[in-house]
Amino acid sequence: MSVEYVLTEPNRPEGGPTIEYAKELNAEQLEAVTAPPGPMLVIAGAGSGKTRTLTYRVAWLVENGVPPEQIMLLTFTNKASKQMLERVAFLLPHDLSRLWGGTFHHIGNRILRRHADQVGYTRDYVILDREDAEDLIAAGMVEAGVDPKNKAFPKAQVLADIFSLAANHRTTCGSILKGQFGYFTEFEEAIGKIGEIYLRRKRESMAMDYDDLLTLSLRLLEEPGELRERYRARFQHILVDEYQDTNRLQSDFIDALGSGHHQVMAVGDDAQSIYSWRGAKVEHILSFPERYPGAKMVRLETNYRSIPQILDLANHSISHNPKQFPKNLKAVRDAGVKPAVVTLEDGGQQATFVAQRILEMHEEGTSLSDIAILYRAHFHAMEIQLEFTRRNIPYTITSGLRFFEQAHVKDVAAHLRLSVNAKDEVAFYRLARLLPGVGPKSATKMWHEVVGGRGLGQLKVPEKGAKGWMQMVNTLGQLAGKDPSEQVKIVVEGSYGDYIKSRYTNAANRMDDLRQLEDYATTFKETAEFLAQMALLGNTDTELSAKKQDGSEDAVHLSTIHQAKGLEYGTVFVVMLCEGMFPSSRSLETQEAEEEERRLFYVAVTRAKDELYLTHPRLRMGKGGDAWQTPSRFLNELSKELVNVWKVKGSSGLGDWT
Repeated sequence: MSVEYVLTEPNRPEGGPTIEYAKELNAEQLEAVTAPPGPMLVIAGAGSGKTRTLTYRVAWLVENGVPPEQIMLLTFTNKASKQMLERVAFLLPHDLSRLWGGTFHHIGNRILRRHADQVGYTRDYVILDREDAEDLIAAGMVEAGVDPKNKAFPKAQVLADIFSLAANHRTTCGSILKGQFGYFTEFEEAIGKIGEIYLRRKRESMAMDYDDLLTLSLRLLEEPGELRERYRARFQHILVDEYQDTNRLQSDFIDALGSGHHQVMAVGDDAQSIYSWRGAKVEHILSFPERYPGAKMVRLETNYRSIPQILDLANHSISHNPKQFPKNLKAVRDAGVKPAVVTLEDGGQQATFVAQRILEMHEEGTSLSDIAILYRAHFHAMEIQLEFTRRNIPYTITSGLRFFEQAHVKDVAAHLRLSVNAKDEVAFYRLARLLPGVGPKSATKMWHEVVGGRGLGQLKVPEKGAKGWMQMVNTLGQLAGKDPSEQVKIVVEGSYGDYIKSRYTNAANRMDDLRQLEDYATTFKETAEFLAQMALLGNTDTELSAKKQDGSEDAVHLSTIHQAKGLEYGTVFVVMLCEGMFPSSRSLETQEAEEEERRLFYVAVTRAKDELYLTHPRLRMGKGGDAWQTPSRFLNELSKELVNVWKVKGSSGLGDWT
């Protein structure tokens, strides 16, 4: 069943306001907004007015006779949907309450509230949040007979991510294990069994997790029958924001709804597809013209954010990716200064340069909050955080935690603290609580034994945690007489490394952090001195840093590039542009991964409006001495005419830069 729409005279009250689209939009936006019904792919370059285009498209459809209830607007956040619909409501004197707008999960929930009985649920099912889901998975682990003493087995938090990835990839847990969690493949059978128990328990308790909202509603839309045809007929215009970020489940959801009439407007930018690690596939946007034959393609290439020199660099960089829709961002702003490629001696000098340049800019009137430092991985900014703390430069971190405040960094520090001071109660409690079966009461009893004179290896430990405790005590014994860097290495390569893999889904990133901590520790001879410095830097909380938490104070933004997507700043520093760091060494295994890293670089540089600094430290401290770092391939690919190249002559300040 399908409904054909013929656009009519604008459906507006007599004498009501009329939107003058040609005056409100540029030529590219106007082409997309006023296109006749049919499949359309809008390649929206960075800073090109994507949201404005979607908003006016909805308004144009309604003004030209399409009932709001036959429009669906799919977004990745409820905030984005709300903002777009509020803008449309401001433009039009129409009731838009029957227009379906929201996230994929929101739309899936609306469908299931009407038809849950057709997938074995009652319509008053409950929705599990992440904590609820992990609790149910933990109960399933008990039912499956998983040995709680096995520290190598993934915890419920990790299993929840494995199950979610399998759902969003529409594949098996075994496939996810092989692709992303190779160190758990020996447990594939047990994990599969827990997954089956989890599904059964959800159904028995009439509960769905977030992924069920989409998988079960998609099941309804893919099964032939009256229900599928009803939804295809109702939603004649499907508009999708950030299409490049869709995973397999979301892409199939769109196709299931739009396969009848193909009136899908997909808006996105293949050059900003950077979330493959959570299931997004750039192939979905690249293959759109094949899945929707005859699709109209519109490129939004007019950039309102950045100066021409920054866009020239961005265009040149992304052109090295073979699989893409070619585009050429064009600036409307006047020319400014070329981006600077800054070569530095090491990470410490990089931090000094960034801090000094920011202070100079601030003295010249630049707001600190209009400056961002972007990096590939959290540990890349460690030395910058140290330098900012020393200079009392206020800063915010998108993750909310400074380097030394992160749980895994503090865990390693606790090992070292207890090794040098067996009476360190705080460190003892922290390590004891890492063990299965050891809660606050058990840890307190164990500590009382320590106070009573028992050695760490003689404590009465709950059975579930006994083996792990002895492994920890053995690790602590190996730390005696070693320098701080060697101690960090022993802890990470010992039982704590297994703990990270079983506890955290981003285990690889956390291990990178700890390798950086090991490098940093090489600058200290004594463990006590190293721990003191960590404590001072981890707990520094000036009045400025305290005030910035509520946004009341001017502060520099520190962020990974992934978390900065969609944001913009007057000045951007992209730091640690070294081969093996950005792009990361893990990303160089396949051509697809390298291309995504280049897209990540593209996203980073297009956050900048006025000034862009790309920094490359030449040396990296390490256990074996200083190690040379080659510049990132993304720097080597740039034409020298696009940048100003700065080289360090010394380390006393900006006066030594040319």
